[in-house]
Amino acid sequence: MPSQPSSVEVQAVRDLAAAYERMTDQISKVIVGQKLVVEQLLIAMFSRGHCLLVGVPGLAKTLLVSTVSKILHLSFKRVQFTPDLMPSDITGTDILQDDPETGRRKFTFLKGPLFANMVLADEINRTPPKTQAALLEAMQEHHVTAGGNTYPLPEPFFVLATQNPIEQEGTYALPEAQLDRFMFNIRVEYPTRDEEIQIMKATTAGLKPELSPVLDGKQILLLQDMVRKISVGDHVFAYAADLVRATRPREPGVPKFVPDLVSWGAGPRACQYLILGAKARAILHGRVHATTEDIRQVAYPVLRHRVMTTFNADAEGITSDQVISRLIESIPLPQEEAAGKVRRA
Repeated sequence: MPSQPSSVEVQAVRDLAAAYERMTDQISKVIVGQKLVVEQLLIAMFSRGHCLLVGVPGLAKTLLVSTVSKILHLSFKRVQFTPDLMPSDITGTDILQDDPETGRRKFTFLKGPLFANMVLADEINRTPPKTQAALLEAMQEHHVTAGGNTYPLPEPFFVLATQNPIEQEGTYALPEAQLDRFMFNIRVEYPTRDEEIQIMKATTAGLKPELSPVLDGKQILLLQDMVRKISVGDHVFAYAADLVRATRPREPGVPKFVPDLVSWGAGPRACQYLILGAKARAILHGRVHATTEDIRQVAYPVLRHRVMTTFNADAEGITSDQVISRLIESIPLPQEEAAGKVRRA
């Protein structure tokens, strides 16, 4: 059984839930709709995770990230990834400068755009693997290496990468090892008809909304620590493990459709991100315990880039999201499983 939270922790949860309401209010001044995208983005950030935003051009992915950086009072850099981008273009490089004290020349490290709290890697799949690998080191280790020296990146540090799912000519597919470093794969969908009308009205009137910062870097670091203190029951851990293990076609006892539709399933990192995402979602909604419903809500962005469909699934037009939906329907909740055992007894 999870331990009872202290009064200080309960108040901290309330404070973060209130801050989440203020953040969504500020974002809604600029971004129309996309409430689920905003929630998933903030969940990943408070879990210390990185995000991959996938959607066609013109869905305000870049605007969303820059807006979040403003209301969180974080430094923000945008990098347009291109085929000729080199690792030093994003990490930084040593340059030769005159030392005014000694009169001699020395190498000085000139920081690249990765040295920011929030980094938007626009169209990440357009750059060669060598540059992607440099970004991977920064995402995983929170530092960059140049000229044999290691330079720590500012904290908090988030990478939010965008990817265009339509045009694949001249692109470099992200390797699975790098995809796995992204906590969430967030799908940005088209707006509804009413939202699209609202977008037209808001963007053609010449009005610029004023945004007020809600949190700063130090507060975010404290809140990230608070998220990890959220209690999780053993049955929630068990459900997360069952859900992830069911994605593996060679695992005994998986649903019958999995070997036909899935070539490779999710690894242990998916379990970790399910729990962290559930904790962050719970605290954003003012709760001090994560539930199986939280696991279900974060299952799609956690698993959709970790479940590799088979050729047969692709031929039938079955996506990883559809596989995840069938898994959620197939894997019983712990309370349902317990109830079934009682009935059988």
